[in-house]
Amino acid sequence: MILLLKSCILLCQNLDTKKIVVIDPGHGGKDSGAIGINGIQEKDVALNIANAILKLNDELDKTLDIYLTRHTDTLISISDRTKLAKVLKADLFVSLHCNHSDNVHSRRVEVYVANQNSEFSEEAIWLAFQLQADLKKKLGFESRGVKFANFQVLRETIAYCSSLLLELGFLSNWDENMYLSNSNRIKIIAYLIYESIKYKR
Repeated sequence: MILLLKSCILLCQNLDTKKIVVIDPGHGGKDSGAIGINGIQEKDVALNIANAILKLNDELDKTLDIYLTRHTDTLISISDRTKLAKVLKADLFVSLHCNHSDNVHSRRVEVYVANQNSEFSEEAIWLAFQLQADLKKKLGFESRGVKFANFQVLRETIAYCSSLLLELGFLSNWDENMYLSNSNRIKIIAYLIYESIKYKR
């Protein structure tokens, strides 16, 4: 009877365990990242989306245990960002960015995963394809597909958890720049990302 009770307690604890997600708003502080046609800065877009995801989680069902690598306009080193995922024993790390090109016609989103292999690679790739499909289907975003890269932020997290880097459109493209400048559309992007990562397998 005692063993059965202990087993039930452990099962309940596992059911109550929330997935730990680290959202990384790229750049910050003196590092503005890409600057859009109308002066909008990548660091601000990334932070706005991250804060919107955090707010959604708090207001809806608090399904996830979400942490941000920065909450304000401050510059955090990449190493400190990735260390947070390790310290928290995160299940998922998502770095948010926007793109830029000298070609004003360049457009579409990109989803990156680490080109190194680990026990989390398969899940990261699966989630990347799901997320880029959702962005395309539900928001009408054109996609450049899922890509593999050696970005430091991915390289230093893939050994500990699934990790992705999102390039959410080109600030150098007028249409995508205006989309990302709209606060209501930022909330829509945040909601889609939130729903996608909430149901990661």
